[in-house]
Amino acid sequence: MNHSPRIRTVVSCTTLVVALGVGVIACSADDHPLSAKPYDAAGQISFNGSSGNKKVDPDKPLEIIALTEDGRITDVTVTDASGRYVVGELAADGSRWHSTSPLAAGAHYTVRVSTEDGSGAPGRKVLDFETTTPKTKKQLDVKFGPEAGKYGVGQPVTAELSVPVKDKAARTIVERALRVDSVPAAEGAWHWVDDKTLHYRPKDYWPTNATIQAHSNLAGIRIADHLWGGNAKSLQLTTGDRLIAVTDASAHSMTVYRNGQAIKTIPVTTGKPGFETRNGVKVILEKQYFVRMRGTTVGIAEGSADSYDLPVYYATRVTWSGEYVHAAPWSVGEQGYANVSHGCTGMSTGNAEWFFNNVRQGDIVKVQNSNGATMAPFDNGFGDWNLNWKTWRQGSALVGGTPDGPAPQDRARLRPESV
Repeated sequence: MNHSPRIRTVVSCTTLVVALGVGVIACSADDHPLSAKPYDAAGQISFNGSSGNKKVDPDKPLEIIALTEDGRITDVTVTDASGRYVVGELAADGSRWHSTSPLAAGAHYTVRVSTEDGSGAPGRKVLDFETTTPKTKKQLDVKFGPEAGKYGVGQPVTAELSVPVKDKAARTIVERALRVDSVPAAEGAWHWVDDKTLHYRPKDYWPTNATIQAHSNLAGIRIADHLWGGNAKSLQLTTGDRLIAVTDASAHSMTVYRNGQAIKTIPVTTGKPGFETRNGVKVILEKQYFVRMRGTTVGIAEGSADSYDLPVYYATRVTWSGEYVHAAPWSVGEQGYANVSHGCTGMSTGNAEWFFNNVRQGDIVKVQNSNGATMAPFDNGFGDWNLNWKTWRQGSALVGGTPDGPAPQDRARLRPESV
């Protein structure tokens, strides 16, 4: 007759105590312990000495400990009513398991523990508990962006927080709960732009014809003192072809590529001295059939030699400060030969109409060989792609400083096991 390991489960260290007692294994005819039905690994259950109706504090960790030297824990899964997993770590010797991600407030959890004794006989136990809800708390809501729809492969996913988060530990909790998945899959990471804004992008551009989903698992999770996760509406985006427009300012030309193949080369003019077009990768922000452009909006004094007030058609915006790709019929003679604009990329009306009709929000416009500065990463549109992947990952509270590869929560998450 084999005896099971006695397993003690401690939730919040002192609040919930589960004592798993001795069980008996019914051996099969060949007396091989692994051929027996798993025994019930619990003999008695108590919640801090009560009948089991006491709720536990979500601020404290969940811990499961094997009490015998010859027995060990082989697997633990902890899920809430929505199927979300609590991330945890199992000691190499199977002596204990503890949670490494926070529990949610006001939630119901199911714990599944698998064990084996010194002879290798398996034991299993399923138990449940609920967590308390704090009386006073501030709620952190999340708004994902952009709006649902179809975008180019350069479109970042954004997350706007209703409450600033400065502490790194709190940022790690937030970031772990904000999930972005794509089909086909693409390795990516969040980057904290400021205390209330995160951007998510892949290592390279998104795959073509991909489906991207962003959602939050923060609801009810304690983030910091008096701060708990709140509401978030999931977001779904799709991508189309990989369309990249490359402007060579020194050659006064733009070549448009679709899925790696050049489909059109357009004579252009870019920024003249003192108004040089920014170098680097920009993401199309919006398209406007008509825009009235005034020099006063970019700091040019009215009536000065550089002043202008023009009706502009087929305007594709790439910075919030007013840089566009647009029709410039007044400079057709210079297009392909000289840079005479105030920073925009100008082309004939026909070429601008073609460009306008063939690009969408999220497509890439890359400028090279200009004497201008490089597009800033975050303060004037989406310059996210001007940070290399190593620098981008440094802006993550979760993966910054770790080796390139899967996120820690993906490496640590225990996979479910049937019980």
